[in-house]
Amino acid sequence: MNLNELGVKMVTIDLPFRLNHVNCFVAESEDGTVTVIDTGLNNSTSKEMWLNTLRGKKVSNLFLTHYHPDHYGYAGQLQEYTEAKVWMSREDAKVAKIAWEPDTTRAYQSFYYQCGLPAEMINKLSEDTRGFIGKVTPHPTINHHFDEGMKVNIGKYEYEVIFTPGHSGGLVCFFNREKSILFSTDHILPKITPNISYHVYSLQNPLATYLQSLEKTRELEANFVIPSHGKPFYNANQRIDEIIHHHKERIEETYDIIGQGINVIEACKKLFQKEFTIHDVRFALGETVAHLEYLYHQKECTKELREGQWYYQVK
Repeated sequence: MNLNELGVKMVTIDLPFRLNHVNCFVAESEDGTVTVIDTGLNNSTSKEMWLNTLRGKKVSNLFLTHYHPDHYGYAGQLQEYTEAKVWMSREDAKVAKIAWEPDTTRAYQSFYYQCGLPAEMINKLSEDTRGFIGKVTPHPTINHHFDEGMKVNIGKYEYEVIFTPGHSGGLVCFFNREKSILFSTDHILPKITPNISYHVYSLQNPLATYLQSLEKTRELEANFVIPSHGKPFYNANQRIDEIIHHHKERIEETYDIIGQGINVIEACKKLFQKEFTIHDVRFALGETVAHLEYLYHQKECTKELREGQWYYQVK
């Protein structure tokens, strides 16, 4: 299947991270309505890409699939440039306003300390987080909120809004039943598993929520999948099975290493036995806590605060 047949153009924007790109989209309906899906970071790379891509077009709608910087970051600037109406889930619209604020940074300093991180690393992580504020501001004005099952036009076809929390608390996908097409955003990716992290301001058991969302998506039996990272692919359910299998293995690994009791950073080192940048540490730590909290909520381990640090231990 060709994106052009759908009235959709993929706009791939470079990112300065290990995950080095994000797929955004421009969709033009038969009535001439232009819709943009996601935006990249607020930086010169995104600005140049959108100026070139949208030259001569009148953008009516800007769909934001979730609040993460590579999807949300340039939205405020793009809204100013296009005067488009911005759509987003209520949950992620709320979280977007607090995720990059100084108070949130302070809350994370406490969280990192409870995870067992040394002061120097906590300071570096806090500095890295503060560095994102300029990459996501100014915030856009959210004109409309997505509702589950809402119908929206993307290019030549109508899609249902499907809520798939996990990667973020309010992440949405778009599904066309007629052609069995799924814009999977960051919910299902072709080569890597989406980062499922615990956040102090959002889902308290994100991995369980994500696995539930995968089962919900499986029922769609989507054929053609258009992700936000990587290339479009076929057979969503095959990929869903692979992702579920991966997490089952990681849950078992996590269970095996917590044995007689371990704090978060030591568990993280055992699960991710490689060198990380500070930016990557945040993802690895968040994913470690997500798996630990999954086991805790399943009542397969205990959680105890010892001298200000959380320790998890098999029952």
